[in-house]
Amino acid sequence: MVKITAVQLNHLQEPMGVTELPQVSWQFTANHRDCMQTAYQIQLAVNKNFEETILDSGWQESAQSQNILLTSTTTPVQSSKRYFIRIRIIDDKGTTSRWSATASFVTGILTKGEWLGQWVSGETSADEDDLTTKLLQGTMTIQRPVAEAYVHLSAMGMYQAYINGHRVGNAELTPGWTEYTQRFLYQTFDVTKSLKLGKNILGAVIAPGWFKGRVGFLGHSKNYGGQTAFIAQLVVRFVDGSTKVWGSTKAMMAVNGPITGADLYDGEVYDARLERHEWLRQEITDRYSDWHAVLPVVNDAELVPQTGALVMVHERLQVQKVFVTPQGDTVLDFGQNFAGFVEFKVQAPTGSRVVLECFELLDSEGNVYQENLRSAKAKIVYYCRGEEKETYHPTFTYQGFRYVKVTEFPSAIDPEAFTALVIHSDMSFTSDFKCGQPLVNQLHHNIAWGLKSNFVDIPTDCPQRDERLGWTGDAQIFSSTANYLANGYAFFKKWLQDVSLAQRADGGVPDVVPDILSNQPEIQEDPLLQYGTDSASGWADVAVLLPWQLYQTYGDVQILRHQFCSMKRWVDCMAKNASHYLLDYKLQFGDWVALDSESDSYFGATPTVLTSTAYFAHSTRIFSYVCRVLGKHALADEYATLAQRVRDAYQKRFFEEDGRLSEQTQTAHIITLVFDLVPKKWRAQIANQLVTLLRASGGHLLTGFLGTPYFCQALSDNGLSSEAYSLLLQTSYPSWLYQVKAGATTIWEHWDGIKQDGTFWSPEMNSFNHYAYGAVGSWLYAGVLGITMQSPGYQHILIHPRLDARLGFAEGGYQSGYGRICMRWEISEHLVHMQIEIPANTTATVILDDVATIMEHDKILFTGTRQKKATIGSGTYTVTYRRRD
Repeated sequence: MVKITAVQLNHLQEPMGVTELPQVSWQFTANHRDCMQTAYQIQLAVNKNFEETILDSGWQESAQSQNILLTSTTTPVQSSKRYFIRIRIIDDKGTTSRWSATASFVTGILTKGEWLGQWVSGETSADEDDLTTKLLQGTMTIQRPVAEAYVHLSAMGMYQAYINGHRVGNAELTPGWTEYTQRFLYQTFDVTKSLKLGKNILGAVIAPGWFKGRVGFLGHSKNYGGQTAFIAQLVVRFVDGSTKVWGSTKAMMAVNGPITGADLYDGEVYDARLERHEWLRQEITDRYSDWHAVLPVVNDAELVPQTGALVMVHERLQVQKVFVTPQGDTVLDFGQNFAGFVEFKVQAPTGSRVVLECFELLDSEGNVYQENLRSAKAKIVYYCRGEEKETYHPTFTYQGFRYVKVTEFPSAIDPEAFTALVIHSDMSFTSDFKCGQPLVNQLHHNIAWGLKSNFVDIPTDCPQRDERLGWTGDAQIFSSTANYLANGYAFFKKWLQDVSLAQRADGGVPDVVPDILSNQPEIQEDPLLQYGTDSASGWADVAVLLPWQLYQTYGDVQILRHQFCSMKRWVDCMAKNASHYLLDYKLQFGDWVALDSESDSYFGATPTVLTSTAYFAHSTRIFSYVCRVLGKHALADEYATLAQRVRDAYQKRFFEEDGRLSEQTQTAHIITLVFDLVPKKWRAQIANQLVTLLRASGGHLLTGFLGTPYFCQALSDNGLSSEAYSLLLQTSYPSWLYQVKAGATTIWEHWDGIKQDGTFWSPEMNSFNHYAYGAVGSWLYAGVLGITMQSPGYQHILIHPRLDARLGFAEGGYQSGYGRICMRWEISEHLVHMQIEIPANTTATVILDDVATIMEHDKILFTGTRQKKATIGSGTYTVTYRRRD
């Protein structure tokens, strides 16, 4: 029996707002091993019963089950309409599956000319410095039964919308943050069930958000403008086949809302006494004297659909502990550092105040520690309405925190009255990991929560202080781990489009995207940023390395096509600014916050000319691969030659005649090994010298942002897995597990964020929720479990676990586009018991190290002596073997 178990469209379950036919992928299972697909059939219809099919592929003889581009239909798809897809397949036994469960997508507005909605604002120029939200209302009349209806929404600022009192969708912080000077995203929602016959009310709350509010550590607001605005288009399709389109116009009305202060960093002030009850269900007329007509606003930026990865509330955390600090503050402990906000219930007289302050950590004496928030207040202020029990949580802000200081509360503290709402961009989590070392399990937990906390519309550096910017280097070094942990294709694709838009004319990539730093007057006086806010190696290389990582993970060549020009421009920028193929251009962060330099320095000891040239060689080589994949063979040859010249220059500059590196830092050796910049004859020597440097530091890493992600890989890939495990399992400072033993629930920005004496690193830059060093997570999957991709999208898989008895066992898996890949191994004295699961329509190479005798092979045909190797198809396998001493 063969069964299709999952269908994805553009790597999403139900994309909303697509403007071209989506790519189709599916997973299936079978009750026999080595199952392969031999043919498929795809149907596209306008109804879920497939009574009106507009595309039928017929049977296609193909094993492809991922990223299938649908051909044009005889009937063109229309804007603002739902379409349905189903698939069936034939496997290698000749068995035909049943039709899959029906998948669907909703189209966006396909052409610019179809936009009837206008940008309108409830503000005037006098409101530029006002953080009060605006309530907007419009009406539309429906006189016939509705078949389906979709609304497309966006804002200059943030919005939350309602139809007839029903909230539209469940997304938070919409429309998200993009390069607003060039594009705004709009979201598409199904509102069929919210409409009624007669008068219908569309309401929207508009807040400053990233557009008008304070953004960035320079403290500026109004970075994109001083007037918020809103745009909407509602498309209603009736049962009789007719269609009606309503758009936002200057006929809408506006008034101040009860949120009198909405700031991403400082929090929210909500006065429930100012709530308006009429606006969501009653048409505003002249009798409401404080309402006024909206003003039309000009916005020439492009409106682009966001089809997935919207920010949502995903989890609710309960208070784990309520306590009073030595300084007398009442504190709620939710037990987990995260990004989100607090919801509370209160019943108190009119005008009573609730004041809550969010923070990450207690100091060494157990008191509230807020200094590392810098200027961010992270405060919620609520004025009670004074009727029955009230429930509230912020709408247009979020905080990064574990603890809440209850500064004011009008009644006794009941922990059940408080709930923490965890937000992050909507992504399906695709992996799990567990081993016999509880501290390592907690490390994995911390890495995953670092992702959750910082994948909030863009990949931020941290969720708590007055920053929360899209630092390109953090995203670049963490992307491999991120793509194991979650399906981040739509999330990263959205952000990479802004990376492209933000690039300089010379191809330089900004250090943060969206680029909020460039052209600010303070930059010229900043001791670091005056030397440049773009083109930092390891940061700017995200333009090349992240699209390649997505292609490798998902097998989707479209991301390379979309980003090709951006990738090429960055490689060409490096080539133009290199001297004799060595790169050291503008401000270079290098091995950021490494420990091998001066105490409390931001910069590591590895010279930036080494790290920059290494990335120049690495990105250029990867780009030559991209050219080859896209069939641009002449360009591939050109950039392969350039990469080799950079590699030659690197070796000439940094290698001594005896094969030693001139720079004796851990990071220099790590990236030389991992980026394949070492001559083959000296590889073992460089790897052994890395071990020597590690031992010289007492078995501790001293690496920063550029060296840390690859440390364990550099060791295990060169036959030094035992040393990699020793590094992973190190518990004293500095190490990953030092943080865990110190009580961390996420990853810290600094190895010494909390020093051994209990004091803190400088509050100027000391986040305790900063995912970068969590990049070791990829080694837990690729090294410990041994799950890596051998061909794009995991169509062919490499299973090569590195075992260590100190772990006892390890188990987990990764949900690829084809299905779940699982590994479990356990060491009992000298015996290894292993279980492997490979999904249908894929194959795998299995490599086992240090094998003395295979006791059980489950029909796997291994070859080799000390290292055993075999190729297997789909299925579940059990292997037992005796290890060599």
